[in-house]
Amino acid sequence: MKENKLAELSMDFSVQIINLVKDLKAKHESVISNQIGRSGTSIGANIYEANYAQGKKDFISKLEIALKEASETGYWLELLHRTSYIDDEIFKILNDQCTSIRVMLVASCRTAKQNMEST
Repeated sequence: MKENKLAELSMDFSVQIINLVKDLKAKHESVISNQIGRSGTSIGANIYEANYAQGKKDFISKLEIALKEASETGYWLELLHRTSYIDDEIFKILNDQCTSIRVMLVASCRTAKQNMEST
């Protein structure tokens, strides 16, 4: 159940990141928009891949990669905010979503590791 919620949140977040990238490119910002486009959409891609993992280690690895991508995305969001490419409202919305996904990923990784150790 938690993974489905995580998959839904990451898909919604990816859509918002793609829309952000469109806006950034309209402002002729390409360096950061390319970076955040890759990392922001990679979160969901790795979560979806985890659902078809080849065992528990692979499952955990995919979730950990998604967590790294979420962390990177948080960095790009903060940089966009500090350089005034995104305003306070957009930053808060996207950063809060990214943080929620990270929290869920940390919990999922922890649970998966505990389950692996107990088997």
